[in-house]
Amino acid sequence: MNELKNRILNKINILNLLIIVLIFVADRFSKIKIINYVLSNNKSIYVNDYLNLELVWNSGIGFGLLNLDAGIWYHFISLIIFFVILAIIYLMIKSSNLDKIFLSLVLGGALGNLYDRALYFSVPDFIDIHFNDFHWFTFNIADIFISLGIILILLKEVFLKKHEKN
Repeated sequence: MNELKNRILNKINILNLLIIVLIFVADRFSKIKIINYVLSNNKSIYVNDYLNLELVWNSGIGFGLLNLDAGIWYHFISLIIFFVILAIIYLMIKSSNLDKIFLSLVLGGALGNLYDRALYFSVPDFIDIHFNDFHWFTFNIADIFISLGIILILLKEVFLKKHEKN
């Protein structure tokens, strides 16, 4: 077991672990602050005409999609997310350094949201971006880093393929 652990840690360097931990801590800190504020004050936070901080409990997947009760589907989605996290760790072992950084962004966010699923049986989302009556999906810090990591991976692949063709 120690040999496997050492191989994994050698493949995922300290920078990647630092990225993962910093994202997890920033996500936890932001969620704890907003939960405590809303529970103490029983109201959301108006930031400006386009942004509110409003607590929404999400039992679905990212951005409130497939919001489900904490029944069999919730546990099924949580199990899928757990296996996706394992797949990301495997990909990090096999990937280049740049891909490891991008995957670290995804993994840090995914671990934050999975932690909430285990703790609360849902994920606290609170960033509400809107324009007049149009509201985007409510999301959290973890969702930002998951999305950023995926976008960077896709952009790298698109530009790498384009560069290889030329």
